[in-house]
Amino acid sequence: MATVISHSLFTDFDIDLFKSGKHFRLYEKLGAHIISVDGVDGVYFAVWAPTAKSVSVVGDFNFWTFGEHQLEVRWDSSGIWEGFIPDVTKGSTYKYNIQSNNGGIITEKADPFAFYCEKPPHTASVVWGLDYQWKDSKWMKTRQDFNGLNKPFSVYEVHLGSWKRHIEGNKFLTYLEYAEDLVNYIKETGFTHVEFMPIMEYPYDPSWGYQLVGYFAPTSRFGNPQEFMFLVDKLHGANIGVILDWVPSHFPDDAHGLGFFDGSNLFEHPDRRKGYHPDWKSLVFNYGRNEVRSFLISNALFWLDYYHADALRVDAVASMLYLDYSRNEGEWEPNIYGGRENLDTISFLKEFNEAVYSNFEGVQTIAEESTSFPLVSRPTSIGGLGFGMKWMMGWMHDTLEYFQKETVYRKYHQNDLTFSMTYMFSENFMLPLSHDEVVYGKKSIVDRMPGDEWQKFANLRLLYGYMFMHPGTKLLFMGCEFGQTKEWNFEESLDWHLLKYPAHNGIKKLITDLNYLYKNQPALYEKQFSAEGFEWINYSDHQNAVIAFIRKGINVKEDVIVVCNFTQVVRENYRIGIPRKGKLIEIFNTDAIFYGGSGVSNSKKMIVEAVPYDGRDYSIEMILAPLSVSVFRIK
Repeated sequence: MATVISHSLFTDFDIDLFKSGKHFRLYEKLGAHIISVDGVDGVYFAVWAPTAKSVSVVGDFNFWTFGEHQLEVRWDSSGIWEGFIPDVTKGSTYKYNIQSNNGGIITEKADPFAFYCEKPPHTASVVWGLDYQWKDSKWMKTRQDFNGLNKPFSVYEVHLGSWKRHIEGNKFLTYLEYAEDLVNYIKETGFTHVEFMPIMEYPYDPSWGYQLVGYFAPTSRFGNPQEFMFLVDKLHGANIGVILDWVPSHFPDDAHGLGFFDGSNLFEHPDRRKGYHPDWKSLVFNYGRNEVRSFLISNALFWLDYYHADALRVDAVASMLYLDYSRNEGEWEPNIYGGRENLDTISFLKEFNEAVYSNFEGVQTIAEESTSFPLVSRPTSIGGLGFGMKWMMGWMHDTLEYFQKETVYRKYHQNDLTFSMTYMFSENFMLPLSHDEVVYGKKSIVDRMPGDEWQKFANLRLLYGYMFMHPGTKLLFMGCEFGQTKEWNFEESLDWHLLKYPAHNGIKKLITDLNYLYKNQPALYEKQFSAEGFEWINYSDHQNAVIAFIRKGINVKEDVIVVCNFTQVVRENYRIGIPRKGKLIEIFNTDAIFYGGSGVSNSKKMIVEAVPYDGRDYSIEMILAPLSVSVFRIK
């Protein structure tokens, strides 16, 4: 048997933290670490496999021979197997060969803590280091100025495998190529943040990355870990925040993955009613097991620590919160109080958020949560889950449902638009138009719009204008910013050729200017999560399908007035109430010719009149362009 030297990176305190579910930097201990022991270079391996009978490391350095390099189990009942193997070097491929006590089952598993993985469809882990010379110190010191809840937060959601591909061979771009093309594009269009759909290693492309195996490894499809760090570095250098999709909700049962890891239900809940997800045919973490909690929270902190992520968007939170999620009667068991809430999950999410916010300054966590579960984005100190923001799925559903209707019928559905304001400030909401809305037969966003081609694009401009003026932060999936006409296909590039057509190029110009408007009008972000930042002027003119409201910031002189016309009828001499005297100046109009509109606008300064209207002492008449959003300032 080849030499395995007894060695440990764990202290007794580490083990106590691990067992109690409080060790949140396990990535410094478990996994494969390139070190020197007594002047000899090699790799220290450590893996958690408490029901294993034996664990050996197999790899290209021992011709994948079982038993050649056997690890030792620790004496402290932690279930950790460890050992130092001399002369193993960076780039070596390996797996853990695990013989279980449960019936002698032998499996080969990838390292749950591997920093790098072979390029799929290969499944081995790769010995790798995380050394990198970061150049984003200025960003890291000041990112609260870009990442705070009272700052503009406009997110460009990206699937790296299909944003753009090489024409020849339909090949992926690399992280280094994205560091040029993607960074420049986001900077040009003015988004404040990019959100990457999961970049952690995943085996199956059609999962879009939401079925993870390598939780600590950026996918090797596009390059190595340092090259992904370089991409993040370049984004920070352009003052663009980085949000990573994080998936603690479930994982696939691939043979080399976390499922049945050591011959037992190690990571997944042993009760299939809690440990199996019927929608995705995947396994669900055991959130009540201390060591699993340490694994997951360590993983969250890892991406904030080593990859300088600015936010984590947590996927499928609703599926985690409810014991009966996608389950029929008899397929789930109530909690100890007879309810449907998963108490272990609630406790875990609170601890996760507390760990994130207490360990890193200027970061955010964002929940994709589609139910009315209370206090998702409220502090744990008052009983909340502790997230910084929550996706506003109700707004997304109601708004798209409204916009799909022919304009002649919209007067009967005004409530679909105005209802969001009844609960808008119950959470810190982000308004998403995400990848889920442009797949599986839902059509692209522009293709959902009614009318002829001009009306479709006018409706799209209206939708985006309304979205950016509505309280809350914003998220837009790639391709939507130039009106991609077909559904998203993860196997090919976006249709960039469409930008040569005026209608599509006009949408891109519109989004660019909306981002600029959002960032440069404090009233649109300073109080975006507070009822003090919004005031209706008129929401009851359903007959004309018009709404008008005020967005308010700290300085009343910087307030903006927003008027939306949801039909193609030009409305002349349309009167609205105004809060004070002055001159009204139109600062933005989605119907501008520059964007592909008809050019109807209020081009001159309009004098506010002392004519009572809409319950106010002052009012003004204006012209409303067809299918448009007009934005005004009072001077």
